[in-house]
Amino acid sequence: MKALLAFRSLFLSQVRGFTLALILSLVTLAAGIALLGTSGWFITAAALTTAGLAFNLFVPSSLVRGFSFIRILARYGERLSGHDATLRLLSGLRGWLFARLFPRLPLADRSLRHGDLVSRLTSDVDALDTAFLVAIGPIAAALVIGAALTALLAWLLPGAAWLYGFCYGVAVLVVPTGLVLTSRAAGNAVVQRAADARAAVLDGIEGHADLTVFGVLGTAQSGFAATSRHLAAVRGRLSTLTAIAGFAVQALAALALAGSLWLGLSAFAAGAIDGPVLAGLLLAIAGSFEATSTIVRSVGKLTTAMAAAERLTAIAEAPPAIVDPATPAALPADTTLALTGVTFGYGGPPVLDNLDLAVAIGEHIAITGPSGSGKSSLLALLLRLADPQSGRITLGGTALPTLRQADIHASVALLSQHSPLFNDTIRANLRIARPDADDDALWAALAAAGIGDFVRALPAGLDTMVGEGGRTVSVGQARRLCLARVLLSPAKILLLDEPTAALDRPAEVAFFETLHQAAQDRTVIVVTHAAIPDGTMDRVLTLRNGALTS
Repeated sequence: MKALLAFRSLFLSQVRGFTLALILSLVTLAAGIALLGTSGWFITAAALTTAGLAFNLFVPSSLVRGFSFIRILARYGERLSGHDATLRLLSGLRGWLFARLFPRLPLADRSLRHGDLVSRLTSDVDALDTAFLVAIGPIAAALVIGAALTALLAWLLPGAAWLYGFCYGVAVLVVPTGLVLTSRAAGNAVVQRAADARAAVLDGIEGHADLTVFGVLGTAQSGFAATSRHLAAVRGRLSTLTAIAGFAVQALAALALAGSLWLGLSAFAAGAIDGPVLAGLLLAIAGSFEATSTIVRSVGKLTTAMAAAERLTAIAEAPPAIVDPATPAALPADTTLALTGVTFGYGGPPVLDNLDLAVAIGEHIAITGPSGSGKSSLLALLLRLADPQSGRITLGGTALPTLRQADIHASVALLSQHSPLFNDTIRANLRIARPDADDDALWAALAAAGIGDFVRALPAGLDTMVGEGGRTVSVGQARRLCLARVLLSPAKILLLDEPTAALDRPAEVAFFETLHQAAQDRTVIVVTHAAIPDGTMDRVLTLRNGALTS
């Protein structure tokens, strides 16, 4: 519960919507109970009145219709306001999480699998956004309804008030609390096993080619089947506990109803209450437990929400891998890069071993080498996404750790092989690099990237939607749009990580030629497996065994 309370500020930001949903939920429950009570009193009174001569049929029938309409409208309003507030909360949760994650990337905990991280960003957030609608709201509404009906019984049938209040209180408070305590382990296991299953699916999709090549598809399938069985087992355990709690609530409802009937008949025999009123009260008691029926099902989701909150706060509160200095140095105008004796690794043998590199202002260099040789790690160090274990990296003679990360990232731009295009216009995708760029700057960047004529030929021009992941354009056009975005940035140093991945050779050569012309006044460092076309790079280096050679 402590982890769930960490999100209270986000819940409070939607307090108006949730309060309205709670009020309408109370109205819905109250109208339902009043409908049952009035109907019971109406039918009983009409049956006991001889020939209906002295009974007013109009008022109670109008009340029945009125309570029915109130219940329908309040239920609709509750769903509308509650889901609106919940969707707004979901947006806030994701914004909060990404805001906390970005300063912590790359995550220091390298044991966190990609699939598990995706699970936290999706299903764990979804578990949190239902906490109010399925747990907090119903419990609050049930308490108000129970207190009101207990007060009514204390006035009309005092003997049954204490019995009903006891049974209802246990059903609303004690049983759900017991379910939370007994199902916490099961809720944690459900969330963890579900995350394992999603990670296994993602690993299988991304690594399908490798699994096929090494002939271990059967092993992967067996592992996923075992994970699925474990998930089904813990979900079954949680369902069993929920069913036991549901039975306890229904037993308490039966006890309250039977006890109130017995005490009511005694009061009726003594002339302390009328028969129609007693019938109405009994039906109202039965109707009030409708509010408790959803609570037990909701508490099961509350335990998974608590487990999800713990997983989210674990990554949101993780210490950043890189911290800005207390008194940062000024960003130098000189953009000369120098690496001296740099050694870097991930806990095992060093990927970069005593590496030296100097890159002059405006120089274009390419770094080739086998997969796993440390090319991408080198770019991460230049962006200060990580610090070397030993050695020194300087920008214009100033050590990178003495500069603010924001200043470094304003001077150094990255085009990775996975740089995305978002489901938005070309204009919006380009302005990620420079939000204040005007159309002239956008067209200049597109022209420099060699894709200006293509965009001008589109009916909507800069307002053309590129689709999710740039699916409406070819791979080569997508890479050039990403290059235009990098060229639009004010950065004087451009880092490119496998920029021609998935391109055929003619498109690859054309890309390098475009880059050579477009970035004449900037420093360019490209890491690639591709063969570098003649005349497009000042130097071509090879990274092997942690060292650079010409």
